[in-house]
Amino acid sequence: MKRLALALGVAGAGMLIGSCATMSEDQCLAGAWGEVGYADGQAGYPMSRLAAHAEACAKYGVVPELSVYQSARADGLMQYCTEARGFQVGRQGEAYNGVCTPSQEAQFLPAYHDGQIVHAANAAVGAARSNVDGLASRLNELDDKISAKQDEARQPQLTDDERDAIRSRIREIRLERESTERDWYRAQDELDDAEAAVRDVRWRFRDVYGTW
Repeated sequence: MKRLALALGVAGAGMLIGSCATMSEDQCLAGAWGEVGYADGQAGYPMSRLAAHAEACAKYGVVPELSVYQSARADGLMQYCTEARGFQVGRQGEAYNGVCTPSQEAQFLPAYHDGQIVHAANAAVGAARSNVDGLASRLNELDDKISAKQDEARQPQLTDDERDAIRSRIREIRLERESTERDWYRAQDELDDAEAAVRDVRWRFRDVYGTW
């Protein structure tokens, strides 16, 4: 019991109180700590995960089986700490918690960093596409404003000064539209470049990691 308390105390240092429970009542009462440990290892969770489980199960009077959990987690980490998984974790933008041994990291980390390159390239495409879409939406808004102002300028009851003010506003909106359109073309070029970069990294890594 002292061993467990020490392990949980070290692993759980700095944990936030009130975080979401990692295990349900049924899972706690089932006591399948081997399954839990294996799943956590396979997911790349650090040992602090056990402290979170202990906190979740404490309200049900359940204490984790440390040795069972640790052994199973080590088996799960064998599935996690691979080249293929390293690339997948990096590509998905997930954090690496330093759970692999030095010998395992020799294959995991290079692949993880390659995956991060792919993730960054995909993120750049997403950001560029969002910029293009945002500017296109703004162009539509400006077109609607111009049309509305043109309709307003046709109202027969307007004075010459009022009509001139509306026409001046139309010119301002058109200038903004021209500037926005230039920005849209630049953004489209950036999107094309970002998409080309994704194709490049796919080609670069396809013989190592296959297609994805």
